[in-house]
Amino acid sequence: MARDRGEQLIVNNVQQPAERVVASVERVIVGKHVEVRLALVALLCQGHILIEDVPGVGKTMLAKALSQSIGCSFRRIQFTPDLLPSDVTGLSIFNQKTTEFEFRPGPIMAQVVLADEINRATPKTQSALLECMEERQATIDGVTHQMPSPFLVIATQNPIEYEGTFALPEAQLDRFMLRLRLGYPKAMEELVILDEQKRRHPLAEVEQVLGLEELREMQAAIKEVYVDQAVAEYIVRLVHATREHPDVYLGASPRGSINLYRATQAYAALAGRDYVIPDDVKQLAVAILSHRLIVKSQASLREVDPEQIVREILASVPVAEAASAAESEQARVS
Repeated sequence: MARDRGEQLIVNNVQQPAERVVASVERVIVGKHVEVRLALVALLCQGHILIEDVPGVGKTMLAKALSQSIGCSFRRIQFTPDLLPSDVTGLSIFNQKTTEFEFRPGPIMAQVVLADEINRATPKTQSALLECMEERQATIDGVTHQMPSPFLVIATQNPIEYEGTFALPEAQLDRFMLRLRLGYPKAMEELVILDEQKRRHPLAEVEQVLGLEELREMQAAIKEVYVDQAVAEYIVRLVHATREHPDVYLGASPRGSINLYRATQAYAALAGRDYVIPDDVKQLAVAILSHRLIVKSQASLREVDPEQIVREILASVPVAEAASAAESEQARVS
């Protein structure tokens, strides 16, 4: 009975509202159900998203559709080599009438921020996001300004073009909860896209389907999803394996462990469960861990890919003591 009540609460308070958001976003982003759900996982976990893909596959549209569906304020920052940190965070301007400095907030002070082509800005400007993303605050001229709630940074970058770009440092990459790749649509999906845009862009028809207070309740609800100790140990073993892999120079950080742990709670809730199973971990590990790995130079010459390494680790690290869903639930109820 306790399990039924718990799962029913998750269905009513998380799964059903989340499905409304997914359906709304998929009116714009066609054929990317898995990627849309992963973006929603990051939103529920109050994490940030890095979308790495070629131009024209819908990276910006995903950010806009998501913000419109949840009724959040949206700002876009076009990252360029001449962009300054103050262009992102804001600056203090002297008011001659009041003879005082007034703070003019930058575009980062929004609930959903699209950092478009983030790797085109200089490292100095990229570093302006570090405090904002991790501590949800910005310190300008010695004064700390809080970010709004909810706060989500969706950054995009083109992995093909390297001229005029600056690679994101490890400290920046580690602050993104997960990395997505949308990829090209299939032929039939592309026909649907063409048909839907004959007269107007479907983004113009996206309406708010979720209130901010309801979103905050969902973010609080996923923290109550049960994670068995054996599943938590499985997460730790996977992360430790990234640090010990022979082709990896720098493995995933403890922040990666926390993000994977929290993401499995949201993923389970979206599936209508109030408990996490090892398969949830396997579904999320590549998206959450791979961008945190730095591959050794000799392995890079062999074209070893971080995603490939994470998949190898998933195949080699046994679930072992991780309890089955039924055993985990029985332990929680008792």
